[in-house]
Amino acid sequence: MTPQSIAIKNETIWITGGSSGIGYALTERLTQENKVIVSARSADTLAALKDTFPNIHTIAFDVSDKTQINRVADELSQITDYLDRVILNAGSCEYLHINEPDWLIMDRMMQVNFLGMVHSLQASLPLLKKAKSPHLIGVSSLAIAAPFTQAEGYGASKAAAQYWLDSMRIDLSQFNIAVTSLLPGFVDTPLTQKNTFFMPFLMSSEQAAQRMLLAIAKRHIRYAFPKRLVAMLWVANIFPKAWLKLQSNSLKK
Repeated sequence: MTPQSIAIKNETIWITGGSSGIGYALTERLTQENKVIVSARSADTLAALKDTFPNIHTIAFDVSDKTQINRVADELSQITDYLDRVILNAGSCEYLHINEPDWLIMDRMMQVNFLGMVHSLQASLPLLKKAKSPHLIGVSSLAIAAPFTQAEGYGASKAAAQYWLDSMRIDLSQFNIAVTSLLPGFVDTPLTQKNTFFMPFLMSSEQAAQRMLLAIAKRHIRYAFPKRLVAMLWVANIFPKAWLKLQSNSLKK
């Protein structure tokens, strides 16, 4: 399928978690006709990314570390006077193994997937307010649509992020800041490549980024994909006992 043209041009955009997976694919597409600022935890990773895309700007940022917020805000201000769009894409995934549980997974997932969004907005909100038509985009997950085995930490953190985005949409409307939440299904990334279970309707990072950018350009309030997985999880909520049995049986394999 030939990629559709993305009507996002001549904008200043900040992407967190932009060095791999979906973030890399978004960077690759957006840097062609926009001023793109990319953040990731590792300065070395960002240096390698800049070798590939010489026209991007980079800021090292561990989104889970609130002590970095002021520095990142200062570096953003040194690069630009405003931000048209901020894409909160940074995230991580760990699974809880209940027979030998690492309960700190809950803390780590919340720190990255939820509080990472909060910290990123705190750093970028002053510049978003200065844009003519500002837009905040957060990446949640279809994992929040139904309970999955071992996903207690990941799913809870993404559900928290989703609620936060929905509420923030109301409060940011007074500044004319649009808020879009994106809920992808299974995407082939370095994170999901570690999974040992079947991932239905798996798509590439490039395919996911293409769909996301179309939704971003249209400023959708919420965009969940792929639709076949959305439908499957909708059915799971209609028949929770059947879904419980299916998930429980997967533990016995």
